This record gives sequence, structure tokens and C-alpha cells, in this order.
Amino acid sequence: MCDMSPPSGQGWLSGEIVELRVHGVAGAGAGQVLGCRDVRQVAGDGRAGFYRPRAQSRRTTGAGGTVLEAYQWRNLPSGTAARTLSLVFLLPFMLSNVTFWMRPAGRSGLQSGVALLCRLLALTLTLVYALTAAGVALDLLAWKCMGSSRCLAGRGWLSWLGGRPVGLRLALLALVPFAAVALVWFLGARQTRSYGAFRLPDAGPQGDHLTALDRWDVSPRAKRLRAIHVAAAFVTLDVVLLAARAAAGTSVTVVVLSALAAALLATCLVLLCVPRLLESAPIASTTDRMPLVLCAVAVGLTVATLGSVAMEPVRWPRSNELPRYDDIVAIVFLTQMALLVALAVLVLWRPGGRDRRPALLRGLGAAVVAAVATGLAGALSGELVYRAASLLSRRPFVLRPGDLAVPVPAYRWAILAFFLTTIAAVTACAIIVLSTRADRRRTAAAIVARDYPAPPLEANAQVRRVEKAVTQASFTEQLGSLAIAYACLTVIGLAASVLALVGLEPGSQAQSLVGVPSDVLSVVMAISSYLILAVVVGLLLGGLFASRTAGFRRYVGVLWDLGTFWPRAVHPFAPSCYTERAVPELTDRICQLARRYDGVVLSGHSQGSVILAATVLRLRPEVRRRVALLTYASPLKRLCAQLYPAYLGEPVLHEIGDRIGWRWLNLWSNTDPIGGWIFSRQRPGDPPACPPPAALVDRRLRDPEDVLAPPGDSSPPPIRGHMPYESDDRYAAAVRELADRLRADWEQRGPQNCAELY
Repeated sequence: MCDMSPPSGQGWLSGEIVELRVHGVAGAGAGQVLGCRDVRQVAGDGRAGFYRPRAQSRRTTGAGGTVLEAYQWRNLPSGTAARTLSLVFLLPFMLSNVTFWMRPAGRSGLQSGVALLCRLLALTLTLVYALTAAGVALDLLAWKCMGSSRCLAGRGWLSWLGGRPVGLRLALLALVPFAAVALVWFLGARQTRSYGAFRLPDAGPQGDHLTALDRWDVSPRAKRLRAIHVAAAFVTLDVVLLAARAAAGTSVTVVVLSALAAALLATCLVLLCVPRLLESAPIASTTDRMPLVLCAVAVGLTVATLGSVAMEPVRWPRSNELPRYDDIVAIVFLTQMALLVALAVLVLWRPGGRDRRPALLRGLGAAVVAAVATGLAGALSGELVYRAASLLSRRPFVLRPGDLAVPVPAYRWAILAFFLTTIAAVTACAIIVLSTRADRRRTAAAIVARDYPAPPLEANAQVRRVEKAVTQASFTEQLGSLAIAYACLTVIGLAASVLALVGLEPGSQAQSLVGVPSDVLSVVMAISSYLILAVVVGLLLGGLFASRTAGFRRYVGVLWDLGTFWPRAVHPFAPSCYTERAVPELTDRICQLARRYDGVVLSGHSQGSVILAATVLRLRPEVRRRVALLTYASPLKRLCAQLYPAYLGEPVLHEIGDRIGWRWLNLWSNTDPIGGWIFSRQRPGDPPACPPPAALVDRRLRDPEDVLAPPGDSSPPPIRGHMPYESDDRYAAAVRELADRLRADWEQRGPQNCAELY
């Protein structure tokens, strides 16, 4: 932790309070957060740091004479275009990683079962990634295109391999998917080392506790998890090659290599299924040999497989597809469906638990997000293979079953399922919007009537705008139903893999069951493919503009900032977690401020309040006594406590309040679609608030302050919604109240009783 000795040349200081502001997702610059243009950096670097107004600035102090300081972290999750764009391709991995942190609170056996299923689902995404690369390089290029003179015509970059033996072609082009696996292996290991200088010594509970966020990615289990996924990906590619080779005739070499591959894959599954084997390791990770041994065996097996496929002279069978590749893809999709169903059953089976109360996702957060991750991974994989097949077949628009290179049925079913799921989801969204609009409007009208009783006629237009804002903000509670519906549709889509296993084609089934001609279905699949391509391009453009434009990043960057808040607990190829740096950096800075000033008011907007919640739990007791917390537009209860009940549920929120002596105020408004109350709802018709001191935390703000223009102005105050409001007088009043409470505590203890800080 930080040095608690008194600063050089200083005794008791100054009677001042520091107001440390932490912005939300994709937040504004430090100057906007502090409300002044001229700022200077006092700590940190170009990616994240602490800023204060310069001495010559017009505004150098905050409400009640506090010393202003801001922590700017917006470049940690999306600092460069390359980093932001990489998140697009890692999105399914990131979503699967979040499922672990969405485990329901309750019995340890339930949490262990959910964690196991999340780890297995994350592993299947790695297998899909490897199989997709194999589908392009081995099935489309090596097997289909290089076996056709029409496909090789005019393509000198491919024709040099066209006349080579099939085994040699497969072995050489297998280097492409192996390189793809090696790339994510390298990126995962490199990202883990990026925040090493910011980690603090261990303090507080270990393991699956919120206080361990900044140490998760450097724990022994993280290194082992990465080795397991790398080994499983290499084994998957080996299985694809060995299955194709076995179709040409078995041999002792093939049998031995197949047995070794099965044994290595079983080893990976055992390591994932037995937490004691995954997590128990020496404290010094450099002494842990398991990752090195596992990866070395996988690489050695891969080299032997490539040699066997390339060098053994056999008569390869004639077929339109790489032998048994379609079956392997379909089996992986079917496994994903079974794991999703098991996960949904497990999270629903919570007898007698408090967390059975209705929540945003009805307690199904882990299962829903896992379904979205697997559905997106399948759609992206199918689109990549379909685009490659379209390019090789020289058909940029509609790919037909008789073309030179056609994706295997499993990918065609995945593309069609994504299209149908999207149409059904849009329909479900429209139904939910229309069916809940009347109730949401009535609730909004009651809120506005209470806040602005008997408004004059000239305020009617503004009153209607406020009612509309409240109505739209309340739709957040309906997103859970939409997400659950989409997840169920995704599972049904994955069930189509069963049809691929028995060799059923989408075209033939559409014609025999519905009477749709195969040509029409080809057009539908082309539209589906372009729909997926539009999603990918949209994500790419969004990531690019989000890294360059602060206003655009406020909307697009939310997904990245929320997803990369959590460490890589189940998927080692997910984007690195910015909490690894933000929490220890804030912890150290707060320690330094606590020994130089009378106290520190921590002010967090939106996601900044979640970062501060994790930071407060890391502070030592002598520092926490010098800290107060102000949150505004905070999703801690409305979203986080319901999506992550095991880590940010009510017990954790009460623990945060207890640790800082309930010097905590939370500001919220009904027009905010993200932030909300934490302990006391205070809306029309609500039950009585919880008992103090928790009941004293929440302060509902009327937004806007009035529906009439103030004297001397021509327009009424704006509707802020989720926007930060550090310039609001009510925000300033909250800062003054917390600062006065810190000063009162200081005077009550007296300087002579505060020697523990030093």
C-alpha cells in the first residue's frame, strides 16, 4: 500500500478536503470534469492520470472550498484505434467472460456449478474460433478450391499448391489456423503484463471477492486457463486433420495420434472441471510448470500431426467437403446448446434463496449473456466462412449450393438462424414496447405531477418532454425480457446443428417442409450474410469513431467499458481488464491524499461510481475513516446489483456503507435510463424506505429543476438524464454536506488521535 509517513516538511496540514472526481464510461476530459479549461496533470501518464486546475484558473476550488482533483481513465479500455477495433473481434470472448461475474448469489455449490458451465462454454468459443480458421484454410482453400481448376484459374497465389498432394496441401495451409491461435495466445499473454507496475500488495479477502479484481489476471489460475485454451485449440485443429486423414484409411500413426489428442483434450476438460487443479499453484507463478508442459505437449502433438498428414502416402477420398469436418462443427454447436440449457436450469434452480426476487434478467444473467455470446460467435464464424466461400466462388452476392466453394451445412444453419433470430427479436422488441407503453406513461405522468404540481399553460410543452424522458428511461426495466427472449431464440438456433449432424441441408428442408424453393432460400441466406456483415462493419466503425470522438464514444464505448471492467476469469482471450490499473492507482492516490488533507470526498459518475465501490473495499481502515462517497447517475443498484448479484449485490453495497461510516450520498433522477437509487426508491406508490442509515443515502433530484425558464432566460432548464451534473447546485450542496461531515469527524477525533495515518 501507500507510504503513510508524513510528507516531508509538513506537519499537521491544512484543514482542507479534497474532492476527487471519477468520470463514467467514455467520459469527458479532465477539464470538463473539473469545470475549467486550464488543468495540469499531477500524477499518472497519458492513458490515465490525476488532474487539478492550474493556479491561474478562474475556478480552483469546489463546493465548500474543497480542493478539486479528477481521475481520467477513459483511455484505459479504448485508448487507441487498434485496441478498440480489436475489441470487435474479441466481443464474443468478452461477453462469455462477463457470464462468470453474473453468477447468482447463494450457495457455494450453485456458484461452483455455474462457474464450471461458464468455463466450459468459454472453451467452446475457443474451439469455434479454431474451427472457423480451419474451415477457411482447410475446407475451402486446401480441399475445395485447390482441387478445382476453375477455382485456381487466375489465382497465382493459390495455383502453386494446386498440383501438390492433398496431404501436403492440408499440412501447409494448416499453418494458417495454427497461426491464428498463436496470435490470440500472444495477445493474451502480452495484455496480462500491461498493468503489472500498478498492482498493490494483497489486502483483504482473496479468491472470488470484489477486492481481488486487480490481482485476478496475474493469479496462477489465469496463466493455467490460457494454457488450457491454447492446448484445446491446437488439439481441435489436430482432430480436424486426423479425422480427415482417418477417412483415407487408418494406420498405427493415426490411431496413436488420435488417442493422444483425445487424452490431451480430456486433460484440458479435467483441469477446467476440477477447480482445485486449476487454482492451486505456487504463489510465484514463475515456478508453475503446468502451463509450460501443457502448451509444449500441444505443440509437439501438432507437429507430429502435420508430419503424419503431409508425409504418409494415402489415397484421399473424393468428397465435396473436408471429411468429417461438418460433423465436428455440428458437435461443437450441439455441445454449446446443451451447456446453455444446463446453465439456464441451474441458475433457475435456487430454492429458498433471496435472489429469487424479480430482477432485470430474472436471475438468468449468466445464461442470457452466454447465449448471446455463443450466438454471436456462431454468426461471425458463419459469416467469415461464407464471405471466403463467396470470394473463392466468384459470387459476391448470392452463393448457390452447386458453387465451387460452399460452407458446410452447420455454418449455413448458423447464418439462417441468426437471420430468423434477429427478425424474431425485433418483433419481440416492438411487442414489449407497445405492451408496456401505457403503464410506463401512467407512471411517468404520476412522477411529473408530483414534481411539477399545477404547471402554467406555457409549460405544457416542457412537461410533455419530461414525461417522455421519464417514460423512455423506465424502458430499461423491460430490457431483461427482451434479452431473455433473444437468448431462447439463440438456443433454438443452435439446435439446428442437430440437422447438420444428420446431413440435412437448409435448402432441401425449406423446400420439403415449407415449400420455399432453394433459390429463394439462397437469396435469404445472402441477405442474412450481409446483415451479419453490416453488424461487423457497424461495430468496426463504432470502435473507430469511439476511439477518436468523445461524443460518439459516450454511446458506443459503453459496451467496451462495461465488459472490460471484469478480469478474464473464464476466457483468457477476452480484452484486458482496466480495473487492474484503475483500482490500485486510485487506492494509492487516496492514501496519499488522506495523509495530506483532512479528508477525501470520492465523487463517481456512472461507471466511475462502480470503480470507486471496488476501490473503497481495498482501502485500509485508517484511510477509510478519512473518506466520504458521493455517487450520481450510478448503476450500482439498478443494473450492477441485479446483473452481478454475487459481487455487487445488496450485502456488498451495505458493506461499502459500513466501511466508510455511511458517509455516502447518492443522487439520482427519474429521467436517467441507467443510474438510479441504491437503498431507497422514493417513487410514487413505493413502500417505505429501508431503515437508516441506508435510507439516508439516496437523494432523488427533480430533473429538470423547473419546467419554466428562469428569470432572464428564454428557455427552461435542460433535461439532464444520464449526463453528469457537477455544475448543479444540488451536487455542490451534497459535496458541502460530506465535506462538513469529514471535518466534524476530524475535529471530534482531534489531530492527536489520528497518528495511525502516519
